[in-house]
Amino acid sequence: MNSIGYFEIQSSKPSREIEFYKNVFEWTFIREEQIPIEYYRIETNGINGGLLQRPAKTPPTECGTNAFTCSIQVSNFDETADKIMNNGGQIAMPKFAIPKRCYQGYFMDLDNNVFGIFEVNENAS
Repeated sequence: MNSIGYFEIQSSKPSREIEFYKNVFEWTFIREEQIPIEYYRIETNGINGGLLQRPAKTPPTECGTNAFTCSIQVSNFDETADKIMNNGGQIAMPKFAIPKRCYQGYFMDLDNNVFGIFEVNENAS
């Protein structure tokens, strides 16, 4: 109870972000036709979510995040970071160690949404 059970990504160009997240994390996107806005259900190997047409202007970069930021657990930080960059993503905060726990970093997708990735590693320092 009181744990995160769903996430949403807003996008000014949903087809672009769908391709980005499919290519990087292999998520599945299913259009929800009964919802009166452009909305896609996201199926992952963990928490599921949704992607929707952004209802307002895209926030400017370098202003901080005005939302919860989700981090995706990956098996190899560096390989995933390469996939992100090769698919047009940008580094928001470079890889850093949370000692004896994991390696963490933050990126921006093609619509400047910030998300994190982390690789569990008890030897992180």
